Amino acid sequence: MTTNTVLGSPLTALAKKTWQTILVTGLLAVVLGIILLVWPGPSLLVAGVLFGIYMVVSGIFQLIAAFTHLPSTSFRVLSFISGVLSLIIGVFCFRDDLTSIVLLGLWIGISWLFRGIAVLFSAISETSGVPGRGWQIFYGIISALAGVILIVWPIGSVATLVLVVGIFLIIIGIMEVITAFGVRKDSHLLDQQAN
Repeated sequence: MTTNTVLGSPLTALAKKTWQTILVTGLLAVVLGIILLVWPGPSLLVAGVLFGIYMVVSGIFQLIAAFTHLPSTSFRVLSFISGVLSLIIGVFCFRDDLTSIVLLGLWIGISWLFRGIAVLFSAISETSGVPGRGWQIFYGIISALAGVILIVWPIGSVATLVLVVGIFLIIIGIMEVITAFGVRKDSHLLDQQAN
């Protein structure tokens, strides 16, 4: 009984704090998911503005890096060019709401396309005995296709993406709320075993 009391007390305290944190994050995910589904237009505008802020901040940091701590000249030049491009894209995001959404869609699409191609070529170049190789090839193809779709139809694709994210947030939030109550139940059991 002494061991249970010594171990049970900190575990119970941790479980009590954990379930509350899980509950709050789950509820926030559900609320954010509902907001995305109810107001997809304003959610897209906010995402576009946040993307613009991200690009400007990223560009500033890349320019600082270009003039400070990068070791080679080639890295400095690449960092400088990337920083200037990021700043230009960020400024365009603030000029027009529609432009920011289009640029966000293109940015996501290009990153998915490159990621899909990289995963696909990596999976193809591996030997056939590697586990999960087929799934990697499938993921690479799907990611590359999703990237192409976002590049070709950025506004419609990003709007659909917002709706999908909203649905996923609600599902994940509900699962976290259920998990929180499960952790709470387990903490009560730990508390009873400790006593």
